[in-house]
Amino acid sequence: MRLTTKGRFAVTAMIDLGLRQSNGPVTLAAISQRQQISLSYLEQLFGKLRRHELVESTRGPGGGYTLARNPAEITVAEIITSVDEPIDATHCAGKENCLGEGARCMTHDLWTSLNTKMVEFLDSVTLQKLVDDQLAKGLQIEDKPTVKRAISSMPTIKPIRMNIPNSVFALGNAYSKV
Repeated sequence: MRLTTKGRFAVTAMIDLGLRQSNGPVTLAAISQRQQISLSYLEQLFGKLRRHELVESTRGPGGGYTLARNPAEITVAEIITSVDEPIDATHCAGKENCLGEGARCMTHDLWTSLNTKMVEFLDSVTLQKLVDDQLAKGLQIEDKPTVKRAISSMPTIKPIRMNIPNSVFALGNAYSKV
């Protein structure tokens, strides 16, 4: 089985969300900062997670994401498959044409059995268990988000554009036309 960063990052981000959602919606910027995952990558992943009804989004100030269901009802297999990560160790993606023209390779049944075991295992692990494991390891959850807002209390001052000469030569030319 080849589990890419897409599946691993989705599970990591969901654990982060599960740990912190009790304080309200969690921003992707905060998850990005804590987990060192690109914000644009998280936006793509959370779009898929939202379409599969694993997370809900809240817009506006104080907005972010929360879990759409109880974390005890969300499995790792669900998270991985929702971000289009196939859980498949076969060479043919289960189509039984490993050698082309409908011919199966000698190890096709072995890899199919492995797929079944992987799905069973990942389906038995809930998001709640992963959250609980982090808390048992002593992970401290901060009360306030660590991401600083890009909102300034100072108003933006726009420069005034004046039509005046910007050099001695331009000044001379301006007075010679008068």
